[in-house]
Amino acid sequence: MSSSIRPMDIVEKSPYVHEEPLTCGGKVKRWCKKYLLEGQHLDEEQAEKLASLPENPTISDLIFIKYRKFFAMLIPFTLIWSVWWSAAFRHDFFQFYPDYWHMPVTMILGSFVGGMTSEGSGAVAFPVMTLALHIAPGIARDFSLMIQSIGMTSALVCVLFMKVKFEERAVILGALGAVPGFIIGVHWIDPLFTGPQKKMLFVSIWTAFAFALGILNAQKKRSTFREIPEFCAWKGWVLFFTGIIGGIFDAFAGSGIDICIFSVITLLFRVTEKTATPTTVVLKGAIAVFGFYYRAVMMGDIDQMAWRYFCVSVPVSSATGPIGSFLGSHLHRQVVAGFVYVLEIIALVGFLCTRPAWQLIAVGGIIIFGGFVFFSILSKAGSLLMERIEERQNKEARRTGITQH
Repeated sequence: MSSSIRPMDIVEKSPYVHEEPLTCGGKVKRWCKKYLLEGQHLDEEQAEKLASLPENPTISDLIFIKYRKFFAMLIPFTLIWSVWWSAAFRHDFFQFYPDYWHMPVTMILGSFVGGMTSEGSGAVAFPVMTLALHIAPGIARDFSLMIQSIGMTSALVCVLFMKVKFEERAVILGALGAVPGFIIGVHWIDPLFTGPQKKMLFVSIWTAFAFALGILNAQKKRSTFREIPEFCAWKGWVLFFTGIIGGIFDAFAGSGIDICIFSVITLLFRVTEKTATPTTVVLKGAIAVFGFYYRAVMMGDIDQMAWRYFCVSVPVSSATGPIGSFLGSHLHRQVVAGFVYVLEIIALVGFLCTRPAWQLIAVGGIIIFGGFVFFSILSKAGSLLMERIEERQNKEARRTGITQH
């Protein structure tokens, strides 16, 4: 039977069931082991190499197998910093820090969260710039794309070098949809909305995503897969059209493809978050580079403020993005989800503190409710697909048993 249709329950049974009651220190240790040191899900080839590491490893074995996680963080950091420092001295980027220091500080959290969760760093940068600093959404969108082309691609390199498992088909098909979606969105959809409307859309869509994550985590003992099971044409088309929608979101907020793909592959296709999160990191990094290129080269109208924010934030994002990716690959899904919940609550409260018109609040509420209903239906559809897969597995197991007998 193909490995793509073997369900994998990510909820492990506690090894302490038959032991004496734990002391307070023992409970803390067990909690830390479960939620903070769950471990990485590696691709099969890398897992085999790690398990068969020789007693006297070569330098290559040390770099690419035993200590790959540390080199994964070091490589993008070293490359980007070497380029940035030469450019910083040549063009005197340091002159911008007195006026633009708040964004590097923001991106300490932004890129860390972007590398660790299914939300890009734009999910932090956009609300801070539009809600707290009252910067135009267009500038916030461009900066989000620009800085994610550094932070998320650094995290992307980290994921690839660590050989963490991700869903390649979701990345490819999602990107194929996101490229035309971004072009359509930036030319024809983004101009249709005013600044306050874009802020409302961002907060509403991301709050709806928090509900999706809540729905996912409410299913305590669900079966999940390391990759999309029984992949076929219709699933490919779902990923492609999801990419289009995500690309449109990226066109006005600088982020969106990541949460769209994450929601679909986890709720509908039942892929484990340990695979889905690095999948969104890789996908977001690629689309951020494209979005930055398209806005800077093809359209050529990025505001000077966005460029200056970018110049002073690069060294922070290139460092915290890989660190977030490294930590996120080890943390329990509920810990990662907790970061997302906190971010969305802060963004929602921040939006309400700007005292938007009641019409915007009403429309935002409708979008949040509609998103909740949509994701609930998506989750139900995923449950039905899971039942059918398990029925086919059982039939196959019975048929194989009869044949062998």
